[in-house]
Amino acid sequence: MNAPLVAGAAWALPWWLTLAVGAWRWRGSPSLDDVPASPPEDAPPLSVIVPARNEARHIARCVRSVLDSRYPALELVVVDDHSTDGTAEVARAAAAGDPRLRLLVPPPLPDGWIGKQWACEHGGRAATGTILLFTDADVRHAGDLHARMVRTMLLTGADLLTVAGRQEALTFWERVAQPFVFSLLALRFGGAATVNRSARARDKIANGQCLAFRRSAWESFGGHGAVRDRAAEDLAFAQGMFARGYRTHLTLGTRQLSTRMYTSLGEIVAGWRKNVYAAGRETLPRGAIGEALAQVLVPLPAIWSLAPVVALVVALLLPGLPTLLAFGALATAAQLLWFGAVDREFGIPFPYALAFPLGAAVYLYIALSAVAGGRRIVWKGREYVTPRGP
Repeated sequence: MNAPLVAGAAWALPWWLTLAVGAWRWRGSPSLDDVPASPPEDAPPLSVIVPARNEARHIARCVRSVLDSRYPALELVVVDDHSTDGTAEVARAAAAGDPRLRLLVPPPLPDGWIGKQWACEHGGRAATGTILLFTDADVRHAGDLHARMVRTMLLTGADLLTVAGRQEALTFWERVAQPFVFSLLALRFGGAATVNRSARARDKIANGQCLAFRRSAWESFGGHGAVRDRAAEDLAFAQGMFARGYRTHLTLGTRQLSTRMYTSLGEIVAGWRKNVYAAGRETLPRGAIGEALAQVLVPLPAIWSLAPVVALVVALLLPGLPTLLAFGALATAAQLLWFGAVDREFGIPFPYALAFPLGAAVYLYIALSAVAGGRRIVWKGREYVTPRGP
């Protein structure tokens, strides 16, 4: 038996176990496809609330998709968060006089609030629906999304329903970096079925692109005021509500919901930098220990992914290292399978999986810069200081 090969395979075993466990935890996720597309009888009034700050590039597509809904009792509330690019005018033109659109402007942002939460709070309080759906300006809704969502809420008894939709990735950097970040979420939390089965609040997650609440639950929890200073407000909602006894439910909706989060490398870096460190801290113990762990653990996935590739390159450049060569080749192969599967979920051609080291390098830069920034985040021209712990 080839001893170096056996030793290299043993070293690579954790990467193969990660692949196996990740695939096992992703299995069997519920989907909106599993429920009827027709609205329920006596459909409860639904308010779709869109916080929008300088979203002229996206808002028209979002407005039109929401107003194309087949849900019978719907209003659309666009909260123009003091935009300077004509967001409100674009939204109004996209609605083409549809009376279901309401345009609001919130009061000036108070201290202690993140802008998105302040806009959502204002929109939620002004909305008339008994179900409140908060969504982003870069999200598109299929015509059957709202009916399937409301049916799912009624069937599951969910106080908070969140939908994981399709993430659009069209440019090179989107196709390289986005799958890497989302793969980390999949490894940490698992698929929707795993999240729903979990009995621990720290294992819950939500998608801020699509958060639907029973109005009574949203109000009794404290509305967006309860998460006013959280960079990852969706995660805070999911974990905080579950911890207080509310029922949360995550489902897939890749045919009903789609989002193109970022269109360039700069947007990818800026967008994820405001979330990755905050989200990492909120899944760890409170206080100084959690802060210290986050500083190490947030960048760690990139190092984990890059280590086998570095080992393989070194072994190829320096002959006579058969164990290192076997480890690098086998562990890299495991990651190619994993990222190939992730890319398939994104609808990205398999050859992009070969670029996973580049995605890891981008994430490493994002993580290190986020850790260096600490609790300070900058977004949409505003600067915030987030709290120390959940």
